[in-house]
Amino acid sequence: MDFTEGLSYRRILIFWAPLALTWFMMAIEQPILLAIIARLEEIKNNLAAFGIAASFAMIVEAPIIMLMSASTALVKGRHSYRKLRQFTNILNAGITAIQLFLIIPPVFRFIVTGLMGIPADVAELAHVALIIFIPWAASIGYRRFYQGILIRNNLTRRVTWGTLIRLSVIVITGLILFSAGVKGAYVGAAALSLAVLVEAIATRIMTESAIEAVLKKEDSENGSLSLKSVFRFYYPLALTSILSLGVAPFVTFFLGRSRLAVESLAVLPVVNSLVFIFRSPGLSYQETTIALIGPEKQNYRILRNFAVYMGLTVTLLICMIAFTPLADLWFIDVSGLSDELAGLAYLPLKIMVFFPAMTVLLNFQRALLVVNGTTLPVSVATALELAGIIVVLIICIFFLNLAGVVAAAVALIAGRAVSNLYLLPKQEAAVKRWILIQ
Repeated sequence: MDFTEGLSYRRILIFWAPLALTWFMMAIEQPILLAIIARLEEIKNNLAAFGIAASFAMIVEAPIIMLMSASTALVKGRHSYRKLRQFTNILNAGITAIQLFLIIPPVFRFIVTGLMGIPADVAELAHVALIIFIPWAASIGYRRFYQGILIRNNLTRRVTWGTLIRLSVIVITGLILFSAGVKGAYVGAAALSLAVLVEAIATRIMTESAIEAVLKKEDSENGSLSLKSVFRFYYPLALTSILSLGVAPFVTFFLGRSRLAVESLAVLPVVNSLVFIFRSPGLSYQETTIALIGPEKQNYRILRNFAVYMGLTVTLLICMIAFTPLADLWFIDVSGLSDELAGLAYLPLKIMVFFPAMTVLLNFQRALLVVNGTTLPVSVATALELAGIIVVLIICIFFLNLAGVVAAAVALIAGRAVSNLYLLPKQEAAVKRWILIQ
């Protein structure tokens, strides 16, 4: 039975909710770890070092982030499964090699202390944390490939179970290392690395029945799928991820040369982790749209309306924190920031209240272009977003002399607006094409 037929809001909710819960659990990982780090010694330096190491880890993992979307869209039978699995293994080997290169001491020091201007004591903490992150990227690539197969086969709840396992490992590992008095930056890196490795193994086990079903199917239109054709489909998506996750290192670079540099590097991960909680529903909507839009794209309107309701809801919820005393509760009582650091976090949070809704829109736009087979505009939009962020950061830091974390918040909003606006006509063109075909 085709589960895209007769789609209703209730069925969208049932399909999407496990994915949203998955992203929500991933979103609360960092607040948990940051709260632990903030309760150990040398809060400012360890928060900053963890943020630097995490930004490097994210840019390394960038090429494999879209494997979930690719797997959801392409794996339809035995041949396509084997080709995409082979492609995944090649990507995982490549990104691991890049990470090993980055942790070579002279290379790391050149980038972090030489180019970014990070103090030596913070840089040393970040270097060890990045070494601990070595299993991170390949584990994520492996896991996202198999998660796409689960989504394709309407087994989204198993994706949630995998993330629940990951979150449990993070909490247990974090508390054990906290009790042992391990440095905060190392606690965060070790908990995340071990958690994604365990999750990848669990996801592979839970995908066994789906793989058996896939291996019994013959591909139809994907029967001639080759590594070359996979690459042509995937490289714009990978470029999108590289540019998107490349934002973090660029922002970190500029924050290192801003007013209140170390304070901003310490505060920005805390602000971003809170905003990420409200972005998580939108981040989970890309694969939902790809899976549910239907072979004739007949479910576009109901999926669009669902996205609008989601955007309004997340904006209202984040405003309830940003503009009320709940902000004090989050930054001081939950996150463990000092009054000085918390005072620096309030304005950036208020600036970023529309970011979650803009994330919903962006992931809906990306999904429409993926199912339309026109993935290049997705990369162009992300490149424009990154360029916008860099331009605004230069203006805010070097000309307006804003505190680094405030400049980052303004730049992130401005860059995302550029991306959304660029994709609007591309989205409309795809929809008009579907209407003409129908």
